[in-house]
Amino acid sequence: MKYMLTYDLMETMRNTNQWLGATARAFAAYPAMASAANPWVEWLGAWGEVTERSFERMVTKPDWGIGAVTTEDGKDHTVRIETVVSKAFGDLIHFRIPGRKPRKRRVMLVAPMSGHYATLLRKTVISLLPDCDVYVTDWHNARDIPVSAGKFDVEDYTLYLVDFMRHLGPDTHVIAICQPAPLTLAATAYLAEEDPAAQPRSLTLIGGPIDPEANHTEVTDFGRTVTMGQLEQTMIQRVGFKYDGVGRQVYPGLLQLASFMSMNAATHTRAFSDQIFRAAKGEASDHDKHNTFYDEYLAVMDMTAEFYLSTVERVFKNREIARNVFTVGGRHVDFSKITTVAVKTVEGEDDDISAPGQCKAALDLLTGLPDAKKAWHLEPGAGHYGIFAGRSWRNNIRPLVLDFIDANAGEAKPQKPKIVAA
Repeated sequence: MKYMLTYDLMETMRNTNQWLGATARAFAAYPAMASAANPWVEWLGAWGEVTERSFERMVTKPDWGIGAVTTEDGKDHTVRIETVVSKAFGDLIHFRIPGRKPRKRRVMLVAPMSGHYATLLRKTVISLLPDCDVYVTDWHNARDIPVSAGKFDVEDYTLYLVDFMRHLGPDTHVIAICQPAPLTLAATAYLAEEDPAAQPRSLTLIGGPIDPEANHTEVTDFGRTVTMGQLEQTMIQRVGFKYDGVGRQVYPGLLQLASFMSMNAATHTRAFSDQIFRAAKGEASDHDKHNTFYDEYLAVMDMTAEFYLSTVERVFKNREIARNVFTVGGRHVDFSKITTVAVKTVEGEDDDISAPGQCKAALDLLTGLPDAKKAWHLEPGAGHYGIFAGRSWRNNIRPLVLDFIDANAGEAKPQKPKIVAA
């Protein structure tokens, strides 16, 4: 599978489906079609509309779409997105709000790099902006990164987080969501030994696979049963000639999307069928519930092959984080060195991706951290998405996380980091 031909074939199939959708929609919109009162024309147009939009979104990076936020003065303040640290494989961006009073809570959201863009955390960011100064790790699509930029694996990812934390300084509160939780914990432990003064004040881990074996899911079962050779031969491809990363070995986002959707195939099939019916009846809109969700869900990005393979091998198979044997650059990252950073884990009772117990395992690794600085919350009835962006997050988890941040803020004073480029 490690050929540019297979990558281009997949992109050709996507492009063809987008073209078929556009053609069907345009054909059904011909004025001559209106002269014949035939319902199949409306169904054809509806199918084309939904199909074109769906396949087009797969290669489009979504916009954050956060224009303004209302503050305590009752006024709407514009939100400006600025890059404060720029790197080849990802940036640290800042949601700056000119004209409002500085916030004491400086939060760094570590976004997943598991097939979707950082904009997956849009609702999380919106919910935090009124009360916090928010920074987010914005990972780049591997297909757009030239081979000359080098490799990017779990160790590089960890060191990126170390640099981001160092840049923001010790008055920072880090929230890692899903996939990056183990590596964010590793980055904190790395700082605890190498640069203790740069450690964040608190660390909140939400739905992450610290110990995948603590509670099995389809994701962990797959990682445990498939061999690394099988993964490399069936999942890894080389970026085709259309993109800047031509020749780079990647785990394509389209393959990841197919995996995501196959886990709940019946649900997705019903959702798209219902949307076609709504479009045919004129009930669909550009920003309805279906389009709002799938515009984000279908937008996928490629991961570097070495990051994907090392994640499966070292985090899931070998459980290096769970066994406290993870290394960066040949040096052991010892979680017992974390002695001052308050750590909270959050899990969803119905999480079928990172099941309860997987994230809580982090607390058992922190043998050097006093129990008073450890916390755990299990959200009843919440699934994976709900614990960081749904109703459970807004109504229950977010207030608990903000209280945890405040309880461990110390004498922190807001600072204004300088803008740098690396």
